[in-house]
Amino acid sequence: MTARRGRASPAAKLVMVALCLLWVIPTAGIVVTSFRTRDAANSSGWWTVITSPFDLSQYTLVSYRQAWFGGMGDAFLNSLAVTLPAVAIPVVIAGFAAYAFAFLDFWGRDVLFAVIVSLLIVPYQVALAPLLRIYGDLGVTGTYASVYLTHIGFNLPLAIFILRSFMATLPHEVIESARVDGAGHYQIFWRLILPLSVPAVAAFAIFQFLWVWNDLLIALLFLGAGDREVVTVALGGLIGGNQILGWQVVTGGALITMAVPVLVFVTLQRYFVQGLTAGSVNG
Repeated sequence: MTARRGRASPAAKLVMVALCLLWVIPTAGIVVTSFRTRDAANSSGWWTVITSPFDLSQYTLVSYRQAWFGGMGDAFLNSLAVTLPAVAIPVVIAGFAAYAFAFLDFWGRDVLFAVIVSLLIVPYQVALAPLLRIYGDLGVTGTYASVYLTHIGFNLPLAIFILRSFMATLPHEVIESARVDGAGHYQIFWRLILPLSVPAVAAFAIFQFLWVWNDLLIALLFLGAGDREVVTVALGGLIGGNQILGWQVVTGGALITMAVPVLVFVTLQRYFVQGLTAGSVNG
């Protein structure tokens, strides 16, 4: 009976196949177009390679070279300069806060946690105009800090919520044993709680990395185009110049933009579901 209930119906399988095709076919088109010559990309659709897929004369890496040296290379490094602090800093801050909410007793703990969680519903668009004025007064507009500080501020409540929900599922007996052995809160956090919370940290890190790396609005607003533009802004520039460069360069730039998020997700995906579902019952 259990095995029968676990089987999907033919209709469900058909729907899943259709959804997968809707996702895979456009992606395949982007990949194939990025490897085609400009003349081939302008004269025929990418699906024409199916008739002669092993004809290597129709493939080239020129589009990647043009995209990389046309601005995507510098933008790639700029995105790393924005994304890495935006991921690392909230993990550390949220880790300390989640430890306090999960294992320390202090007045107003539950109310404060509820206030922090309620901040998740606040859209960040409502704060962009005040932030522009504040950053202008501080002189940080146009710097990397203005971008990753914005992402940290708006995504920190989610980080605290995910890490606290996971830490609440950890056995308190382990914490008490560490205290009996003379460990302080600092040692317990770094040597015990944080290593055990790797799934939750990885789950938030994936979310945060994807959000910051793929962001266009905040990066365009606080950094703009130029020497410090990120990959999304640089890709927009390639799209604007597609009549000159050709769509094969645009698709090459798109794949360069996609490479790091895909690598991060594939590397950390085994922690993803575990980190998000922890605490869903007991937390």
